[in-house]
Amino acid sequence: MGLRTKITDGIKSAMREKDQVRLSTLRLINAAVKDQDIAARAKGNSEGVDDGEVLAILAKMVKQRQESARAYEEGGRLELAEQEQAEIAVIEDYLPRQLSEEEAEAAVEAAIAEAGADSIRDMGRVMGALKGKYAGQMDFGAVGPMVKARLS
Repeated sequence: MGLRTKITDGIKSAMREKDQVRLSTLRLINAAVKDQDIAARAKGNSEGVDDGEVLAILAKMVKQRQESARAYEEGGRLELAEQEQAEIAVIEDYLPRQLSEEEAEAAVEAAIAEAGADSIRDMGRVMGALKGKYAGQMDFGAVGPMVKARLS
């Protein structure tokens, strides 16, 4: 079952269960995916976005909400921070399991070996391989310095 189908089924389920938080979050996800479909069609891709790009959209949405929740907490708006955390929980239901620190390190080592990387100039190839293979499963902001340290 594709990710889009899972999201659509989730919307239907949330409607039946009258779960407003889940329903509104899934509708936001659906809208973001459709926006990317429109952008892809404008570039000549009649198919729209694939599951890998949907995962990237979801990861971006989680990151945005984490930043918002942090800002709300610093501003003393705990009810808004809780709302952001609830949305994060819904979005993460559609993301694959995140790799642990050890699994991420093993993936970095494998990608470096696979790409035949031996200097910092090869970092782009290694990151590209990781993004292709582990989209939505790791935080590439944290993995970047790890790759850089290994190649230095």
